Amino acid sequence: MTSVLEDPRLERHFKGHRDTVTGVDFSCTMKQIATGSMDSCVMIWNMKPQMRAYRFVGHKDAVTSVQFSPSGHLVASASRDKTVRLWVPSVRGESTVFRAHTGTIRSVCFSSDGQSLVTSSDDKTVKVWAVHRQKFLFSLSQHINWVRCARFSPDGRLIISASDDKTIKIWDKTSRECIHSFYEHEGFVTCADFHPSGTCVAAASTDSSVKVWDIRNTKLLQHYQVHSAAVNGLSFHPSGNYLITASSDSTLKVLDLVEGRLLYTLHGHQAQATCVAFSRSGDFFASGGSDEQVMVWKTNFDVADYREVLRVQKNNRIVDCPTAVDPHSAPSHADPCLETVDAHKPRLGATSRNHDQTLEVPSESCTMPLSSSIQHPAEGGGSSALTSTLEHIVGQLNVLTQTVAILEQRLTLTEDKLKECIDNQQRITLRLQPRD
Repeated sequence: MTSVLEDPRLERHFKGHRDTVTGVDFSCTMKQIATGSMDSCVMIWNMKPQMRAYRFVGHKDAVTSVQFSPSGHLVASASRDKTVRLWVPSVRGESTVFRAHTGTIRSVCFSSDGQSLVTSSDDKTVKVWAVHRQKFLFSLSQHINWVRCARFSPDGRLIISASDDKTIKIWDKTSRECIHSFYEHEGFVTCADFHPSGTCVAAASTDSSVKVWDIRNTKLLQHYQVHSAAVNGLSFHPSGNYLITASSDSTLKVLDLVEGRLLYTLHGHQAQATCVAFSRSGDFFASGGSDEQVMVWKTNFDVADYREVLRVQKNNRIVDCPTAVDPHSAPSHADPCLETVDAHKPRLGATSRNHDQTLEVPSESCTMPLSSSIQHPAEGGGSSALTSTLEHIVGQLNVLTQTVAILEQRLTLTEDKLKECIDNQQRITLRLQPRD
């Protein structure tokens, strides 16, 4: 029989980094993907075929994290060189830089309104910054080991941090106090994030587990032990129904949070899968690995009636689907026009490489469902249209905000230059006075 469930499909893969890919993120328009790498570069890939990708050179050491601002007009990158850079993702690759920590910075994240940044570091602190002038606001300092990850909640009122001290902490941004700590992982906690509803959080660890908690009652809801090595990255689907993870066992796992089960295992990377992220719409997700590859996948599993999918799975124990993706249905595109922003670097030529993506659908569920704990948006055409309109308005406001921010940055540079000119003029005047 033909299943109503479509498999995730590899749409494209990009090759241009020269070391492990450490971070990946989609722009809000889905036109660009930003990646960071141990090769110290940030790259901006264009989703349209034949359009150039750009390599941004500026960091002096490995890039550990990248993220687009909500409006897509800026890209933030964190590095082992202890700085954060804010890039304009265009051909010129302009950036501003500020020293943010006294140790390696492990993550950088924008708030949903694009006004704030949160960073985490090996100096054991989490710091919050104002984006416009890269102004330091405050620090959160209760971790006793490296802080691998920090993220804002969807409403911006809370911050989650994950650390090598094996804890996950939830912070109140206003009071700057830790309101709860989770101590249930046996290994270092590599990453954590908020569910789109803001009511739950998920965290992954070097102990190969993924755990989900309800932060309202601090109860453990789900525990997935589906990987055979450290879990390096995770990302929630915008619907809140799925969670995707990337692991050192080289696989990606798609978890069904509603039913509490493993839905797919994706084999694409030829080495450790180090990062993963859904697009803002959830139609795609991208992954990076220590094989230097960036892979873009079409989601597909959210297009069918989900209850019908579950009925088919329960009746057949395993969905009637191919065990390997037809290479003709998943074309890979090398980067034929890869352009380096650093003028001293040569343009890379086209590369091509075949990959075998096998998809495994499990027959066993692993934990309790989240349906009673996660708040889902109300259904109805009117609500959907209103939501879409409001999101568009918010998007336009974000564009204006980021434009003002860029203008403020340029005004600040102009003011500094003018002050420098005035100082130079005064010094020249003082030198000339004795002669007169």
